[in-house]
Amino acid sequence: MRLKRHTLIAAIALSSAALAGPLQAQTLNIGEIGELASFDTSQVSGGVWESDILMDVYEGLVKESAEGEILPGMATDWEISDDGKTYTFHLRDDAKWSDGEPVTAEDFVFGWQHLLDPKSASKYAYNLYPIENAEAVNTGKQPLDALGVESLDDGHTLRVSLERPTPYFIQLLTHYTAYPQPKHTVDQYGKDWTDMEHIVTNGAFHPVEWVSQSRITAEKNPEYYDADTVSLDKVNYFTTEDRNAGISRFRAGELDILREYPSSRYQWLKNNLPEATHMGPYLGNYYYVFNQREGKPTADPKVREALNLAIRREVLAKQIMAGTFLPAYAFVPPGVNHYQHETVPFKGESMDERMAKAQSLMKEAGYGPDHPLRLTLRYNSSDEHKKIAIAVAAMWKPLGVEVQMQQSEATVHYQALQEGDFDVARAAWVADYNDAENFLNLLHSGVGNNYGAYDDAQFDQLMDKAAVTLDEDEREALMQQAEQTALDDNAVAPLLFYVTRNLVNPALEGWQDNAEDDHPSRWVSFTE
Repeated sequence: MRLKRHTLIAAIALSSAALAGPLQAQTLNIGEIGELASFDTSQVSGGVWESDILMDVYEGLVKESAEGEILPGMATDWEISDDGKTYTFHLRDDAKWSDGEPVTAEDFVFGWQHLLDPKSASKYAYNLYPIENAEAVNTGKQPLDALGVESLDDGHTLRVSLERPTPYFIQLLTHYTAYPQPKHTVDQYGKDWTDMEHIVTNGAFHPVEWVSQSRITAEKNPEYYDADTVSLDKVNYFTTEDRNAGISRFRAGELDILREYPSSRYQWLKNNLPEATHMGPYLGNYYYVFNQREGKPTADPKVREALNLAIRREVLAKQIMAGTFLPAYAFVPPGVNHYQHETVPFKGESMDERMAKAQSLMKEAGYGPDHPLRLTLRYNSSDEHKKIAIAVAAMWKPLGVEVQMQQSEATVHYQALQEGDFDVARAAWVADYNDAENFLNLLHSGVGNNYGAYDDAQFDQLMDKAAVTLDEDEREALMQQAEQTALDDNAVAPLLFYVTRNLVNPALEGWQDNAEDDHPSRWVSFTE
């Protein structure tokens, strides 16, 4: 088998701190929108705030630059077979866990098997489904050792066999589902391996303290192979669900970065903190999930269509959110590689036409003044989410819909979505990798993040066919058909497309705006 060798050579300049020798300790304080569920990657709930922390303390085969470009990580280089189905990664000799033990290919085999183990019940296990037998392992049809990954050369080489050629596989490896897990520590401590007194990690930072619902602290990992180029000594991740309080803490100097400031404050922030206020394009969508499980009112396609028709997306984006979102008439956001998204069937119709049709559909579904539709609308704690929920509830009121709001913090909210404990619920997705499949797969039957339990055979067949199609244009056409199928079914209610919104201390270097809004702290430093 002839191999094509792919080697990335990254020339990373030493920071001023490294060049100047020991300086005053540098601590970065970040305000995150939620709390990490676990340092065990199989138990992570999927929030952007969790990715922020995990990308600092772990490192996969590849990593991201400050600008979002892919660089070698635990692997120095790799080879891809001519048929695109076999990847051979060569691990660096100086890769170590924070306790000094070597990071080996076996740690990747173990970590990926652990994530796919049905006992782990990871809702992100499907991210590894391109790997041979991954789905069969995850569904209990094959044993863990049937997974298409193997450690070679005494742990210095990792060979990965795929079910089919996967153009985005290297991009997928930047996601935390592809991080290694420390087999030696798990073997020693079992489920307690993530306790602060036991945990070891292989990234630029190592967690040392966790105060629940308050703060996680990580310190520079001296065993990290590139530790000399890491300027920060410590990073604090503060759970900051109250975004307005976060702004106050930022202005007081208590936070250096505030992730996702409230859209309502954008103009004030731009006027008063222009150098600190960042906003840019983002691969993320904001949508309402319709629970389609048996017995739920939103299982009725007429109800879903009526609710979708009544939502005024331009009002949400331009008035309620003050221009800090874009109106969404599709599920896949703009800017995705090699993909032009489809649109909801009613785009272009007047609101009068839409409301007349919505009211007729509600009547056909059996609802009216004497039999109002009563819905629970769930959202996670945030002034923005509350404002949007109130606005949408008001838009539904002319249809005779009575909405009961249910607010909870992010971890509880997404747990409720997993359990199907809602009628309509707020959800969002930010790209793990730049491909339309990463969004559309959320609506595939059996996927953990298919919160509404949407199940359509045609949609699944189109997505499954796209997964084995090598021609990019043909693949795009299949996914477009799948997206249109879901939009026609009113599988969800797309509301908005995200833009990045961050407050960043102007004294920071190495923090770059990028479309995926990923910002590894290992590149960040303070100017003198």
